[in-house]
Amino acid sequence: RGIILFFFTVVSLSANKADDDLEMTMVCHRPEGLDQLEAQTNFSKRELQVLYRGFKNECPSGVVNEETFKQIYSQFFPHGDASTYAHYLFNAFDAAHTGSIKFEDFVTALSILLRGTVTEKLQWTFNLYDINRDGYINKEEMTDIVRAIYDMMGKYTYPVLKTDAPRQHVDAFFQKMDKNRDGVVTLDEFILSCQEDENIMRSLQLFENVI
Repeated sequence: RGIILFFFTVVSLSANKADDDLEMTMVCHRPEGLDQLEAQTNFSKRELQVLYRGFKNECPSGVVNEETFKQIYSQFFPHGDASTYAHYLFNAFDAAHTGSIKFEDFVTALSILLRGTVTEKLQWTFNLYDINRDGYINKEEMTDIVRAIYDMMGKYTYPVLKTDAPRQHVDAFFQKMDKNRDGVVTLDEFILSCQEDENIMRSLQLFENVI
C-alpha cells in the first residue's frame, strides 16, 4: 500500500544551471497557446504563466530529454539510485513517446496528479505501472516499479527491509488487486482496489491545492 501512496507525491522539475548546456543542445520548443492549455488542463492562465516561467528558466530549450530528467530527479533522492524509477516516470510523462518532455506534457501530467478526478489520477498511475503498455499490469511489471522505488529511497528503506521485501510486497498487493485471478491486473481492477483503500483515497486529496 505504501508503494501506491508514493505515486501521488508531486513530481517537480527543478534543475541546476549545469543542466542548461545539455538542454541547449536540443531544438527549442515553443508550447501551445495558453488558451489551449487552459482548456486542456485544470490550471488557470495565470497559473500556467507561472509554471511556464519556472519550466523555461530551468529548461531553456523548452524540452527535457531522459538523461537530463534523471539528473533532475536524482537530486531529490541523494541517498539512493533514482535512475530506474526516473526512467519509468519519464515514460509516463512522455505520453506521445517522442523521447522528450515538453511543457505541454509536464502541465498535462501535473494537472492530473494535482487536480484530476480520482479516476484520472488512478489511470495515470496505472499507465506508469503498465511498462509494456499492453493494457495490463503483470507481477513482473509491478515488481520492477516497486524495486525501483526501493532503490531510489536508498538507506531510508533498506535497513528495515529484507532483500526479498519488494517481491513480498508485490505478492500481497497483487493478490488483492487481481480480482479474477487471471495473473494480470486490468485498469478496472486497479481502480477498484485503490478505491477500496482509505489511505490511498486520502492521499489523492493531498496536493489538489498545491499551486
